[in-house]
Amino acid sequence: MTDCQGDGEGTMSPMELFEKLNAQGEKVRSLKSAKAEKAEIDAAVQLLLKLKVDYKQMTGQDYKAGCPPSENLIVSNNGPAADDCDGEDLVDPWNVSASSTKGVDYDKLIVRFGSSKIDKELLERIEKVSGQRAHHFLRRGIFFSHRDMHQILDAYEKHKSFYLYTGRGPSSEAMHVGHLIPFIFTKWLQDVFDIPLVIQMTDDEKYLWKDLTLEECHRFTVENAKDIIACGFDVNKTFIFSDLDYMGASPQFYRNVVKVQKHVTFNQVKGIFGFTDSDCIGKISFPAIQAAPSFSSSFPQIFGGKKDVPCLIPCAIDQDPYFRMTRDVAPRIGLLKPALLHSTFFPALQGAQTKMSASDPNSSIFLTDTPKQIKNKVNKHAFSGGKDTVEEHRKYGGNTEVDVSFLYLTFFLEDDEKLEKIKEDYTSGALLTGELKKILIETLQPMIAQHQERRKQVTDEMVQQFMTPRPLNFKF
Repeated sequence: MTDCQGDGEGTMSPMELFEKLNAQGEKVRSLKSAKAEKAEIDAAVQLLLKLKVDYKQMTGQDYKAGCPPSENLIVSNNGPAADDCDGEDLVDPWNVSASSTKGVDYDKLIVRFGSSKIDKELLERIEKVSGQRAHHFLRRGIFFSHRDMHQILDAYEKHKSFYLYTGRGPSSEAMHVGHLIPFIFTKWLQDVFDIPLVIQMTDDEKYLWKDLTLEECHRFTVENAKDIIACGFDVNKTFIFSDLDYMGASPQFYRNVVKVQKHVTFNQVKGIFGFTDSDCIGKISFPAIQAAPSFSSSFPQIFGGKKDVPCLIPCAIDQDPYFRMTRDVAPRIGLLKPALLHSTFFPALQGAQTKMSASDPNSSIFLTDTPKQIKNKVNKHAFSGGKDTVEEHRKYGGNTEVDVSFLYLTFFLEDDEKLEKIKEDYTSGALLTGELKKILIETLQPMIAQHQERRKQVTDEMVQQFMTPRPLNFKF
């Protein structure tokens, strides 16, 4: 699965960016008038929206056709504009940027992607079918959108098993706390429904997209697998696999890859993912590899050749383009469409307008950080929703919608009542920013220390056990 990597327009002048916007707008109009494929139009619109966000950040002004930037414009290098703007959010598997300091507008994203909101009715049904209270990620809207979750629950109620599929793109040795979100939630799903799980490590993808050797990518897979295993997955129900290893060892997996490849055209993949003629052919063929684990027949050692075991994929919503493609292809190759549960993005310390970057050590809390590093990062870099002075803050209160310390607590503080009290106190001004940061530090330090202790217990032999193709212990 991919990680977000920025691709800004920082080397362009405002006028060059304005001209590029004009050209992209013209391209969108041409595609629409030519009745091009929807996927191709969507990709062109996404690029147009990204350029608009870049233009707003560079100039402080909204782009308007026919209104070029002033020649004596002072270009800001201070990052995203502080105020909300009317622009659109950019979300794809490699880029995430929001037009508002509140972060991505997920309601708009649901409409744009055509998924369904996880509503009160679905939450109640998950609780009824599982016999468990919904995970706080569900209760708080961190997992907020789905595709076909009702069908998964229908199957489960009829005593038909399903399986989970999630993944990790191993681009660095150390993972950050944001990387844990899908795994924490996937473990809860595995425990509650007592079902098998496959975890794809896309080391091949990282080799294609990043300046890394194959050996480095494979080593990062093993190191990241240790962090994933430390989340507490059941080895008897979990198969972790490296694409670089498993593709060559499983004819059935590769056959599904080839079936997908045959049924997706070059135009479609360019439209969905924005690939250009200068991208290597490995990138163009990769989406089929991320699609293949959605099909139970890709894992004969687990499912005995069955093609009809439904798949549920918990992932961040930027991965959805891969699975829209997969769901489109599945019926044409005689296989089941995967269902999905989408999460929001875990914000960077600097604010909710972008995801974190593994290449910027100050943009996140890493799983290797010491208690002192955690304290320093939160105190120095966590974006505050508080006021400029204590007097103002006491009078007007803070904004929990943009305050990163509070946003992090919504992910990691499990006590609903305590979280609500913190929100009330911060919004009223009774709780200061420094005090809120202290609560976050005291929440993160033991959590990460415990993770580090569990990781130390994970041996190379344990990793090998998880990564060996084998039958898993579950009931069909």
